Amino acid sequence: MTQPTPIRRSRLRVLDAFCCIGGAARGYQDLGWHVTGVDIKAQPDYCGDAFHQGDAVEFIREHGHEFDFIHASPPCQGEGAPTKGTNAARNARTGRRHPRLIAPTRAALDTVGRPYAIENVAGSEVRKDLRLCGEQFSLAVLMHRYFELGNWTTPQPAHRGRVRGWRHGEYFDGPYVAAYGKGGGKATVQEIREAKGIGWSHDHLALREALPPAYTRWIGTAFLTRTEETAA
Repeated sequence: MTQPTPIRRSRLRVLDAFCCIGGAARGYQDLGWHVTGVDIKAQPDYCGDAFHQGDAVEFIREHGHEFDFIHASPPCQGEGAPTKGTNAARNARTGRRHPRLIAPTRAALDTVGRPYAIENVAGSEVRKDLRLCGEQFSLAVLMHRYFELGNWTTPQPAHRGRVRGWRHGEYFDGPYVAAYGKGGGKATVQEIREAKGIGWSHDHLALREALPPAYTRWIGTAFLTRTEETAA
């Protein structure tokens, strides 16, 4: 996929909300930006330039105005199709609940008024302004992620491909791996590290949830390109 033409600018300050180990952060760092992560949990593997442990929504409300761009990846466990479909009955029996943070995150971002991207999975409540996948960046992972863009826009790139593993009782072979769950042809820790381009962590769950840095490199470059076009 053709990357937007990079634009040289002063070092932008990015807030990486719900940052986990920093898959999104690394992509923005690759553009030379300064990235500050915030997460409710301690993140010893976080690769950003600064980190704050605390409530991400509250941090956006209180400090979002200090940043040039905000990236937010609210937890997806309560948003995807398995939680709302195949796992719904089990969760009802066990009383297991997942936080639904997309709406409060959007409200906080809209209050701040900075350009932003909210990332989440299919079936979530994010507006589907942009869909990205590893195949578009020649990564060995078919990982669809959707992005709601606030205060800026960019065109949707093309997509194609087949993922390795079991689907509806049938096993498919292919050049791409599924970076979720275990077994059934799904990716190993090392395969996820290589497929996503994340070499700084061996945490299987965190790697499964992490965004490939290539996604945010593309988004950051597209944002700069769009900003330059608007200014011109």
